[in-house]
Amino acid sequence: MEKDVMLYQSIITDIKEIISAGQQNAYSAANTAMVLTYWHIGKRIIEQEQDGSERAEYGKRLISVLSEELKKEFGKSYSERNLQYFRKFYLCFPDEQIVNTRVHNLSWSHFRSLLRVPDENARMWYMNEAAAENWGVRTLDRNIGTQYYYRLLRSPKKAAVIAEMKQKTAEYQKTHFELFKNPVMAEFLGFKAEDSYLESDLESAILSHIRDFLMEMGKGFAFVARQQHIITENEDYYIDLVFYNIELKCYVLIDLKTGRITHQDVGQIDMYVRMYDDLKCKEGDNPTIGILLCAETDEDIARYSVLHDNERLFMSKYMTYLPTKEQLRAEIQRQKEIFYMQHPALQEKSGDAECADRKS
Repeated sequence: MEKDVMLYQSIITDIKEIISAGQQNAYSAANTAMVLTYWHIGKRIIEQEQDGSERAEYGKRLISVLSEELKKEFGKSYSERNLQYFRKFYLCFPDEQIVNTRVHNLSWSHFRSLLRVPDENARMWYMNEAAAENWGVRTLDRNIGTQYYYRLLRSPKKAAVIAEMKQKTAEYQKTHFELFKNPVMAEFLGFKAEDSYLESDLESAILSHIRDFLMEMGKGFAFVARQQHIITENEDYYIDLVFYNIELKCYVLIDLKTGRITHQDVGQIDMYVRMYDDLKCKEGDNPTIGILLCAETDEDIARYSVLHDNERLFMSKYMTYLPTKEQLRAEIQRQKEIFYMQHPALQEKSGDAECADRKS
């Protein structure tokens, strides 16, 4: 086989480059369509508001009605919050030509980050620099957060400021585009948020079965979403699995880690719980429960996060409606074994990695 690969190396290399170029073109075309679609939605909303009477109240009702109707046909991407972003997008960038010239290498996530910048001069500068220097979203976010524009403007040693920025963001720039693995892009193209885009991935395989397992083993579970997209002012977050427990009258969030659980992981699930309580819970709902699962069976497999000083009765009650740690541990181990039976080569790599970790 290796001899065959060497014999055909030239054509293999050429075809890989063709595929990569095709993927990049497909991503760029879809990204351009998405950004311009959101811009035109924002423009149309503003035009409608300007025609309405009692504009503030009219605009509020318009966004609400529009969101409900669009979600029925096009999905959750058209929430009231996102429509407000599209509206602000048009207000901050009213010149379509400017957006057109920059959209070839700036994504919707770039533009949404730019909406945080109130100073028009700074906003336009960040946009131009991000496009010219091919900044990733994380680089742009960091530079906005650290007031890079103002520091550079005022510094007599601009080269030093630029060099420091490049050094601090070098790791961010290594991340390449992920095409349709990007949930934002997938939502725009009409794929369901709970669809699995990485079927060969261990984490994805485990989540697919954990969802069914909880529906069978837990009492009162109703499935809500997979990879649910939560938007804050500055970041996008994706919660692995979301359920609603009818008996407990609360949401249950699942976050899975394929490696060892860290303090950062615990902090993240706590953040998800707080965000869900703030953004999703309605009157009558009990506080959200967060469950952090780890694929390594020699670790504490489940940690429950029940925040906001819940009543002790509720804290003791929820344990009777959830699978035990032992049940969760056994199910994850079972799914790992099934997965590795289907992908023996990946098991070898995983074993090598574990050996390396122990040695280090």
